Amino acid sequence: MEEKNEVRIDNAPDNVDFSKIKKKVKKNPWIVSTVVFGVVAIILLYMSFNGGLTGAFVGVDSLSGDDAGNKLAEFLNGRTGGGVEYLSYEDKGSLYEVTVNYEGQEIPVFITKDGGYFVQGAVPLVEEEGQTPQPAQQQPPQEIPKSDKPEVELFIMSHCPYGTQAEKGMIPVFELLGDKIDGKIKFVNYAMHAEKEVMEQLRQYCIQEEQSDKFLDYLKCFLGSEGSEENAETCLEETGINKAKLKSCETRVDKEFDITKNLQDKSTWSGGSFPPFLIDDAKNQEYGVRGSPTLIINGEQVSSGRDSASYLSAVCNAFNEAPEECDEEVSSASPSPGFGYAVAPAGSADQAQCG
Repeated sequence: MEEKNEVRIDNAPDNVDFSKIKKKVKKNPWIVSTVVFGVVAIILLYMSFNGGLTGAFVGVDSLSGDDAGNKLAEFLNGRTGGGVEYLSYEDKGSLYEVTVNYEGQEIPVFITKDGGYFVQGAVPLVEEEGQTPQPAQQQPPQEIPKSDKPEVELFIMSHCPYGTQAEKGMIPVFELLGDKIDGKIKFVNYAMHAEKEVMEQLRQYCIQEEQSDKFLDYLKCFLGSEGSEENAETCLEETGINKAKLKSCETRVDKEFDITKNLQDKSTWSGGSFPPFLIDDAKNQEYGVRGSPTLIINGEQVSSGRDSASYLSAVCNAFNEAPEECDEEVSSASPSPGFGYAVAPAGSADQAQCG
């Protein structure tokens, strides 16, 4: 019997279970349980547009797998302006596992055959060979190099849902520890979310470099928005950013790193799809950054949960002598991926990346 967490399409969930994307899901029940992040491109967009999928499939007795996949992609493309492509389906008995392509990721989505429900996870109780599934082995604690003033670098893409998730978890740590750490938001050396991401990252870089006392306030405002240019302008006003100083920096840095030039010259794009963003390219290459988010502490890649408590623990483990702030309590709830300040459901995976 399958364990199901059903989400009615015409009754939007308060939270969405975002878990690790697996491009190639093996027949392992514990890996299958992490595939629930497949709904990110579907439910997140649904919640963003309020209208959801109400009426899109309701009232249909049974759909073929191809019809379910194609109608779902058609509906989403009509709301987002494109980018969702139906790839294939597998018949799972009472469910279809539909695979769509969204922003370069192959995303599996479980859906009932009448098209009325998403099913966020289908975990068999035994292996196909009849063996009892074994839980994943716990990884030993990671050794982090220590220093008197840890250097904490969080590499993100400004519109990557996992990058924004990580930032929301890290900001309270940056605020709590202040100048006792050298904490910076840095950028992956290519962008996956079009011109809006390139220009927002240029903006954020300049604010952090030249108006650093206002950067975290701006970032908190931006992360609580929908990530549009209009939202960014509102946040600049609300946080008192000096726009003339910002514009001067953007012009200089744009020229120094060929940001607009590379955006317009598709011959420079990675795989023909992703424009380079080279402000932090040297550090990307030094650390082997391969996606958003990537956390570097004292020059070492660090795996961590994306809640503030996990990040605080990781950073405090990098001090030669941890300050008293490391004893403070911060939230252990994992932020939801994407924009806004919802909390991810308990048990959600924190390992997915854009990259």
